[in-house]
Order: sequence, then structure tokens, then C-alpha cells
Amino acid sequence: MPNNRTSFIAKNLEGFHFGGNWTAVNLQDALAGLTWEEAHEKIASLHSIAELVYHINYFIKVVNRVLQGQPLAGKDSESFDVPKITSQEGWEAFLKEVWDDARTFTRLARDLPDQKLNEIFSDPKYGTYERNLYGLVEHGHYHLGQIVLIRKLLKERNF
Repeated sequence: MPNNRTSFIAKNLEGFHFGGNWTAVNLQDALAGLTWEEAHEKIASLHSIAELVYHINYFIKVVNRVLQGQPLAGKDSESFDVPKITSQEGWEAFLKEVWDDARTFTRLARDLPDQKLNEIFSDPKYGTYERNLYGLVEHGHYHLGQIVLIRKLLKERNF
């Protein structure tokens, strides 16, 4: 029996990262051409783009580890602690890690049997696998909207 539900979730997170989704907006395109300085620039009290990208990926990494059989290990309080990036090469390496983690999630989610989606994800307080896996898609789109708006503000600020 094909894994239709887990494949659907994997496709949605893949579309969020790389395109082909219904909104026609994706993280890779939203970050294209962004410099490391722009990624770290702060506007008022908003998070920087680098912080938001790190935050999105932080939870993808946490879920990936659980899907690989490891215990749930992550803290909300650490989810914006982006490492200091001081060069374009460092920014590009960070983005490569983000894309690699997204591809890992896609593979792991597609391989997960659909019946696993109804099981408890690590602890009852976190709900089911489905809630957590699809939650990554919703969470990503929420922050993608912020990234797009911050990018527009940065562009306007530089003129």
C-alpha cells in the first residue's frame, strides 16, 4: 500500500523549500541573491532573515532525528540561536545545510508508513506524528511570509 499521506506531507515541505507548491513562493527563491550581511541585518525588533531560516531549520533537524530513531532533543529557547556567519561562503554553507536537511526530511517522511502518522510523536503532549510533520510545513510558510516582507523592507531601506 503506498504511503499517500506521508508522501503528501513530504511533497509539501519539499515545495516549501524548493518550489512547485500552490503558493508559488518558496524558501530557496526567497533567499536567492541574499548576502550574508543582509541575512543578518535587523530591522527594528524583527528577527533577522538568518535567525528565521535557522529557526525553521532547527525544528526540521529535531524532527529528522526523531524520524531516524533518536530521542526528541530540542528547546524552543535555542531555536533562534543562529551561529555567527561572517562571510558569503559561510552563508552559502549554512544554506546548503538547510537544503540538505530539507531533502533528508523529504526522504524520511516518504519512507514513513502512513499508519505511523496516527501514533504519538515522542510524548503525548506533542500530539501525533501527523501534527508534527505537517506542522513543519505550516510553520515554514508562516516564517516564509516574514522573510519575504523583511527582504522587501531591506530593499526599500537601501534605496
